[in-house]
Amino acid sequence: MDHPAIRTESLTKRYGPLLALDSLDLTVPAGEVFGFLGPNGAGKSTTIRLLLGLARPTAGRAFLFDTDAADVVAAHRRTAYVPADVALWPQLTGAEILELLGATGPGVDRGYRAELVERFALDPSKPARTYSTGNRQKVALVAAFATRAPLLVLDEPTSGLDPLMEREFRRAVAEARAEGRTVFLSSHQLAEVEAVCDRVAILRAGRLVDVATVPDLRRLHRTEVLARITGPLPDLDAVEGVDSVEVDGDAVRFTLTGPPGPALRALATAEVVTLAVREPTLEQIFLDYYGAEGR
Repeated sequence: MDHPAIRTESLTKRYGPLLALDSLDLTVPAGEVFGFLGPNGAGKSTTIRLLLGLARPTAGRAFLFDTDAADVVAAHRRTAYVPADVALWPQLTGAEILELLGATGPGVDRGYRAELVERFALDPSKPARTYSTGNRQKVALVAAFATRAPLLVLDEPTSGLDPLMEREFRRAVAEARAEGRTVFLSSHQLAEVEAVCDRVAILRAGRLVDVATVPDLRRLHRTEVLARITGPLPDLDAVEGVDSVEVDGDAVRFTLTGPPGPALRALATAEVVTLAVREPTLEQIFLDYYGAEGR
């Protein structure tokens, strides 16, 4: 039987009185792109530190494939890691750092690495001290994707990338998946996780509140709509996808799930003066959806 790429058993971490991670039970099958989603401070980075042996659990255990994560040397032979804050050796050039990172891991596909350097528009001849946050991130991403590691652990890997580079990142994740590698992607961006993942674990305040397939995540989407109208107010309560209707004088505010067509048709019967549509933050979505359960 194939071992899962990641398995945790009641993984728990306390920092003094703070319970950063509370009995996490998680299984990530090999070959899956697995999202790890939650607002900042939910315990995502703590989990990754425990998986990589950078911190010791207060209780419970973690396994990478069939290796206890506490056996750091053995576990890291099969893992490539991109941290949330990439620190590089300031005196070395990008090319030298890629060589160094390639030499310490489970081998490197040099041809693919050269292709990724081009695709991520990275200038490897410059010393790392001249790199922006985004360029430091690119070095770490190129190094990780070009290794032959069967498990890639990526912690908020696109926070410094522009939209064009984010598209290259998504392409590289798809290529890793096609090769049968496992990608564990920690993020607080719902759109990023939806674009690349097969399944997603949702963490809130150190606890696992859900493991869902990406189509299941659609139910989390809430759009906030604010309209100012001069005509008579249509009956929005009966409209499909509309929820939490509030009226204040000539202003009507509501949340919308699913396609906007029915709500827009209902509003079209009134005289709409202004219309503002806003995507709520992930933290707000979580409070709406997991509020009582997650606290």
